[in-house]
Amino acid sequence: MVCDAWTEKLDAYVDGELPAGESRALAEHLRGCAPCAAASLSKVQQKLAVRAAGQRFKADPAFRARIQKSIARKPAPWTRFWFPVLATAAVLIIAGAIFLNINRGRSRDLQLMSELADLHVATLASSNPVDVVSTDRHTVKPWFAGKIPFTFNLPELQDSPFTLLGGKVSYLKQSPGAELIFRVRQHQISVFIFQEQAFQEQAWGNTHPDDAVRTALSFNVRSWSHNGLRYFVIGDASPQDLDKLSELIKAAG
Repeated sequence: MVCDAWTEKLDAYVDGELPAGESRALAEHLRGCAPCAAASLSKVQQKLAVRAAGQRFKADPAFRARIQKSIARKPAPWTRFWFPVLATAAVLIIAGAIFLNINRGRSRDLQLMSELADLHVATLASSNPVDVVSTDRHTVKPWFAGKIPFTFNLPELQDSPFTLLGGKVSYLKQSPGAELIFRVRQHQISVFIFQEQAFQEQAWGNTHPDDAVRTALSFNVRSWSHNGLRYFVIGDASPQDLDKLSELIKAAG
């Protein structure tokens, strides 16, 4: 049975609505409670399934053409009197479209961060969070050969507060990539690496996302591109810890 103390908070946790302190406490609880971890994983999987179902239907060009043809009308004589009003409305619509396009790009970024947070939570909640278990980068990196269509370098962690726990193959936007798990004190951090081409529709450049997108489901996030690969670092560790780990990975790359 799922622990009564956390039952009412699981939905808020996977939706990113818990305060940061409670989110960290629940994440710590999930690491040691199999029933709660299983319940959390089930909720994340349900959320991913609903999101995937909502993206299945896309109107084809033929359907769009039929709609445009059905609403086409010959201009009536009275339209010349309304032309100034319509012109003004058109300007407002164009301005609104530009605004919506800017915000649509930011919305895609937020959705991407939410999907990464879901993957991170699913890993934390899993009884087998990694497929290759090793603290040796020379063991973890070769394990991915033949499993993903690219290679990457792992940092030397000696004299750093970070420990490599292992890795596994993850999928985002239907593209395979590497998920590496690092530990710093009592916190676990996921490092995702995917091919840059999988994110061509995203609005980000080669810098960190803006402050509003630097957190997802109460997790801190860092992202950058290098040599055709997109890196994401996500976890409930402090922003300073994520910055340090990001710099180590960048130096290795």
